[in-house]
Amino acid sequence: MNEVIAAKVNAWLDGNFDAAVKDEIKKLQADNPAEVADACYQNLEFGTGGLRGLMGIGTNRMNKYTVGMATQGYANYLKQCFPGGVSVAIAHDCRNNSRFFAETTANVFAANGIKVYLFEALRPTPELSFAIRYLKCQGGVVCTASHNPKEYNGYKAYWDDGSQLVPPHDKNVIKEVDKIASVDDVKWNGGEENIVLLGKEMDEVYMNMVKELSVYPEVIEKHKDLKIVYTSIHGTGITLVPQVLDRFGFKNVHIVKEQSEPDGNFPTVVYPNPEESEAMSLGLKLAEELDADILCGTDPDADRIAIGVKDSQGKWVLMNGNQTAVLAFNYITEARKAKGINKPNDMVVTTIVTTPMIDNMAKGNDVACYRVLTGFKWIAEMIREKEGKENYIVGGEESFGLMIGDQVRDKDGISAVALLCEMAAYEKEKGRSLYEKMVDLYVQYGFYKEKLISITKKGMDGQQQIAAMMEGYRSNPPKTINGSLVVKLLDYELSKGLNPQTGEEWAINLPKSNVLQFILEDGTSISARPSGTEPKIKFYFSVNAKLNSAAEYDAVDAQLAEKIKAVITDMKL
Repeated sequence: MNEVIAAKVNAWLDGNFDAAVKDEIKKLQADNPAEVADACYQNLEFGTGGLRGLMGIGTNRMNKYTVGMATQGYANYLKQCFPGGVSVAIAHDCRNNSRFFAETTANVFAANGIKVYLFEALRPTPELSFAIRYLKCQGGVVCTASHNPKEYNGYKAYWDDGSQLVPPHDKNVIKEVDKIASVDDVKWNGGEENIVLLGKEMDEVYMNMVKELSVYPEVIEKHKDLKIVYTSIHGTGITLVPQVLDRFGFKNVHIVKEQSEPDGNFPTVVYPNPEESEAMSLGLKLAEELDADILCGTDPDADRIAIGVKDSQGKWVLMNGNQTAVLAFNYITEARKAKGINKPNDMVVTTIVTTPMIDNMAKGNDVACYRVLTGFKWIAEMIREKEGKENYIVGGEESFGLMIGDQVRDKDGISAVALLCEMAAYEKEKGRSLYEKMVDLYVQYGFYKEKLISITKKGMDGQQQIAAMMEGYRSNPPKTINGSLVVKLLDYELSKGLNPQTGEEWAINLPKSNVLQFILEDGTSISARPSGTEPKIKFYFSVNAKLNSAAEYDAVDAQLAEKIKAVITDMKL
C-alpha cells in the first residue's frame, strides 16, 4: 500500500468515524488489502452533476461521510448565493441506503440553518425537480444512481429552477466541496426542527400538473380500455405511474408484478435500465400474453422511459430512445396545432447526439428547434435563456429521456408514460399503432436510423488511449468516411467548426464539451464522446435515406443497417 493510500486509511482509523466503520476497515486490511486500496486511493469526485460510485467505506465510496462532506460544501455555496435564506428539497429512490443518504443530507443541511423539505419515502426524480420549483427552493438533492447496477448509489444536486447544476454553479459548488478537508468540517446535526416532511400533498400537486399535459382527453375516454402493460423495474415509478394513468382515464393497466416491489437489489434484472432488452423482458412477456397495445417501463428513479409496441407482423419490439423522442415530439407539435393551442413562438429542444430527424419535423411544423449539449440540464438552461421570449413545449434526447412542458426541468418518465399511452390511444382512434405511425413519419420526413457503440479501453492507460484517439481526430481529421466527404468537423471542446474540404472555420456558441462530430456529404453524422469518469468512449451514428412507402420499410432498414456497419468498419472501430 503506497503512502498516500496509507495516510487516507490512517485518517479514517484515527478520525471521528463510527467504531463500526473502523472495525470494517481493520477487517478489510486483514482479509482484502486490495479492496482497502481501491476504496481509499482517491476521493470520490464531486463532478458537475454530483456524486456517483460504489457504496462502502473509504474516501472513494458512497457512504455517510462522503455524502456529508459533499452536502456541507453545497450548503456553504447556497448560503453564499442566497444570503436572505435557503430552502432545499430532498428525495431518494429505491436503492439500498438511499433513504439513509437522503436523511444524512437532510440533517447536514438542517444543521446549517437551511430549511429542508424531505420526502417521507421514495419518490421519482422528476417530482423532486417539480417540488423545487413549486416550493420556491434554492436547491435540491436526489439520492439515486439512476440505472447503474445495484452496488452503486449517487447524489444529484439541483438549482433553484429545478434543473441540475450548470455553469457557473457546478464548478463553484465543486470548489466549495473540495474545501471540506475533514469530516470535522461537517455540521452533522442540531437543526432537526428545520426538516419538514413531504408526502401525498406534493404528489397531488405534481399529478395534477401532469394531467394538464393531456391534449386529447376525449380520445382517451373513447379508448379507456387501451391495454397497457407497465413495469417499474423495482423502482420509484410504481409510486405514481399507476395513479397518473388512472387520472388520465386509462382503466386497463397491467403491472408486471415480479418487478412491482421497490427493491434496491433489482432481483429480476442484471441492469435496472429500460434501455436494455433484458430489463424489459418480463414486460414484453406479459404484453405478448395479454396482446397489449403498449408496454412502458421506467428506470429506478423514473426519469427514463422505454416503450414496446407490435411491429407490422405483430411481433413485439422495443423502440429506441430516438424513435420514442420522434413520436413524442411529433405528437406534441401536431396535436397542439390540430387543437389550435399552438403558438407562433413554440420551441422544442434536443441534443447534439439525438436524431437529426427532429429538426426536419420541427421545420415541417414551423416550430423552432434548438440543439444543446448532452444532458437535460442543458435543455433546462435553454428554457431559462428563452423564457418570456419563446414557448417551450417538449425536449428530449436519445438516452430514453423526455421533458414535456416546463414545470419539470429534468427528464420525466412519469409524464412520458402518460403521454405515450395517450399517443397510442390517439393512433388507435385512427386505426393504426405507434409502430405504423413511426413508419409513416419516416415516409414523411426521411428514414433516420441510429446506432450507439461504447468502446472501453481497459488498464491503467485506458484514459490516455481515449485521449490519444480524440487528439488524432482533432489534429488529423478524416476527409472521407465510407466514401463520403466530411463536410463539417464540429469540435465542441475547442468551440469551433471546420470544413476539412475548404479549410473554412466558424465558432460554435455552446459551452465547452469534449465531443467531436463528423457530418458527411451524404447526411451521415458521427459523434465521438468520451466518458469523464470511465475509460470509455461512445460513438453515435446516424444515417438516413428516403422512404417512398411503408412497403419499402424492411428493405431500406436493412440498407441503412449495412451502411452503419460499413461506417464503423471504415473508422476501424
